[in-house]
Amino acid sequence: MSDLLFSVFPNENFVDLGLYQFGKEQCSPAHSFGPAARNHYLFHYVLSGTGRLMANDSKGETHEYQIKSGQGFMLFPKQISTYIADQDLPWEYAWVEFDGLRAREIIEIAGLTPDQPIYKASSGELREKMKDEILYLVEHGSESPFHLIGHLYLFIDYLSRSTSSMRLSTGGKVRDFYIKEALNYIEQNFQNDISVEGIAAFCGLNRTYFGRIFKETLGKSPQEFLMNYRMTKAAELLKLTKLSIGDIGNAVGYPNQLHFSRAFKNVYGVSPREWRNKNRVAG
Repeated sequence: MSDLLFSVFPNENFVDLGLYQFGKEQCSPAHSFGPAARNHYLFHYVLSGTGRLMANDSKGETHEYQIKSGQGFMLFPKQISTYIADQDLPWEYAWVEFDGLRAREIIEIAGLTPDQPIYKASSGELREKMKDEILYLVEHGSESPFHLIGHLYLFIDYLSRSTSSMRLSTGGKVRDFYIKEALNYIEQNFQNDISVEGIAAFCGLNRTYFGRIFKETLGKSPQEFLMNYRMTKAAELLKLTKLSIGDIGNAVGYPNQLHFSRAFKNVYGVSPREWRNKNRVAG
């Protein structure tokens, strides 16, 4: 039998980095998971023992990796993978599933990609601090969302700084400036009738070029980002206010309530009314 400790994060309203679930498991011999694909980034750190990972690379080709204690592996959204504990020395691992607007950038800084998913630390001291943070999350799942998000940031910091392939994010200061300008514009105008063309024009960029550097930097197209940002704001209003569904849709840039409900369900999987019923703050 496997020894499993598991928690689901109670809040999804963190935009830059969001936490989904985390846990720890002492696997039984030859225990396997998959083949499966995740919706978010999922990092496993091997505490003891050994096992194998089979995962698709960026071209869809499957590779096999042998992973031992002190190493880890990153699973990427939509990547098909299977991992199996060793028959004689089954692994114990801790994991954390996260995502957000900054997730792709941070993982690239750590040097982890679908073609290079194995975590190998160049600093033993920082690796131990990273391990401490992931175990802290596992052992303190009942703490407040803000408390847990704080430790997620510490985990991410130690993860990125402990790797031998750590590098600065690509694109340079000029690209970063344009992206920050676009994000500020969206934040201040999301409730209005804005378009990708309008955002690109505000930044003084060609729409095609703007769309390309935006997706390369954040991992989402401008359209996807804008819709997700609006729906995050809508979720906050649904949770914290008594405004009608129509008023909330209008407040986040969707004057047509049907279009708002479709967009919300596309992001959260349920209608605005269903989401409110499950998440409404009492009072």
